[in-house]
Amino acid sequence: MAHARAVTAPPRTARGLGLALLGLAPIGFLVVFFAWPVLAIVGRGFAAGGLDVVLGDARTWQLAAFTVASAAASTVVAVVAGLPVAFLLARVRLPGAGLARTLVLVPFVLPTVVVGLAFRALWPDGGVLPIVLANAFFNVVVVARTVAGLWARLDSRTTDAARALGASPWRAFRSVTLPALAPAIASAAAVVFLFCATSFGVVLILGGARYRTLETEIYLRTVDLLDLSGAAALSLIQFAAVVAALVLGGLARRRKDGARIGSGGTRRPRGGEWWVVGAAGVVLALLVTPIVALLAESVSTPDGWSFAGYRALTSTGEKGALQVSGWDAAVNSVKVAIDATLLAMVVGVLASVVLVALRRSPAKAARGLGETMDAVLMLPLGVSAVTVGFGYLVTLDALPGDLRTSPYLVPLAQALVIIPLVVRMVLPVLRSVDVRLRQAASTLGASPLRVWREIDLPLTLRPLVAAAGFGFVVALGEFGATSFLARPTAPTLPVAIASLMARPGELNNQMAYAACALLMLVTVLAVALIDRLGRGRVGEF
Repeated sequence: MAHARAVTAPPRTARGLGLALLGLAPIGFLVVFFAWPVLAIVGRGFAAGGLDVVLGDARTWQLAAFTVASAAASTVVAVVAGLPVAFLLARVRLPGAGLARTLVLVPFVLPTVVVGLAFRALWPDGGVLPIVLANAFFNVVVVARTVAGLWARLDSRTTDAARALGASPWRAFRSVTLPALAPAIASAAAVVFLFCATSFGVVLILGGARYRTLETEIYLRTVDLLDLSGAAALSLIQFAAVVAALVLGGLARRRKDGARIGSGGTRRPRGGEWWVVGAAGVVLALLVTPIVALLAESVSTPDGWSFAGYRALTSTGEKGALQVSGWDAAVNSVKVAIDATLLAMVVGVLASVVLVALRRSPAKAARGLGETMDAVLMLPLGVSAVTVGFGYLVTLDALPGDLRTSPYLVPLAQALVIIPLVVRMVLPVLRSVDVRLRQAASTLGASPLRVWREIDLPLTLRPLVAAAGFGFVVALGEFGATSFLARPTAPTLPVAIASLMARPGELNNQMAYAACALLMLVTVLAVALIDRLGRGRVGEF
């Protein structure tokens, strides 16, 4: 017996060492390119003093209240709009369901400046309502796909039993289905709140100087006023809200994983279910409305319809609004997005492999470590991109080569945004791989690397490619950190659009809308390809 323990211990030790080395890569990346810059900025804010003044200022808490209230309102709208779409994706078999699945994903990956300008075309004066609706517009898919992912796997026999006992369809849903879906709804709501509370481009365009959130105020105090103590205080408040949302989302995901599943299946709607399908159709039509408005605005001029904005993309705009042409900015966007996607895929896949291994471990401590690591990987989504960007400028000169002047500075910042999304897409796929296949390969003498190459990779290749495509379109439209770090001689297209909108001139306005339309069309094509690669898989966010 002792001899058997001596024989089996070294392989376990080697696996543990290999897992630790794999985990060092994503954790090290987050420490160097996220934790260090953020802590440096917060530390400078503390050192500058005045935090007590900022925290004691009534205007600070008015900003926090507006941020929380607007994010909560957007979350409610997204949940209410997303549930009928979730039913359509999970339970309904109708022609056009695939198109609906693709259509609902498009808003989530549209650049924030595109969505901001689309809603500005509908509400030229901006305001609270368009801010709330625009943030909800972004996040309907988070609710729809997260809830549909669980709804499609719920055991339908419990609902059938309730109906057989005389319950109406609404009562069966309220008493059986809704409680089962509650963990997924809570998980999605926590993520939506996180995204809405840290929204930047939408609030900047639609709120203007009248309506500010913590995120836009941090930008103002850091960039325009150089008020580091004020920005640090606001960052602490924002960080507290983000941690609370992550904790609630993590608890909800744990409950969701324990939900009873069975064979749900899809079928044609019956009776009152047609009303739910109709509501889903209305939601999809409303999601299309800002997109159509943007396309119309891109060819609309005071003199009638014109493609002058598209033709002007070969120039630098009216009175030299840009230092490069619109097409040069588009090419730069593609290059930066490719670099950011490659980096994010390496870090995100490594992190997902480690999380799956920790989750499958029999040790309770290992599973707890996995849950903590999962939450930490989501933090970049909830910390001000301006804080991260400014942190880069004050810290990265300490690294070899002084990355502050490197062309890879923007891809590094964009990768931070993509990594959590890659993890959320890849992790459920890796978890779904039958562990018995891996055990059989190991029993036959395959090394952990060969097991990954022969078992995991073939089963997850298409979703991995879809995750890469998803990351690419998100990087293509990233605006928060990029607006702070991109140089005027090498802007990305979203930064160029913001610059055009900030300069007077009808041609600059037409160029901005034309560039938005092009970004949107590229996004739609990419999303259609991603959905085809995923074969309709309803993913987790």
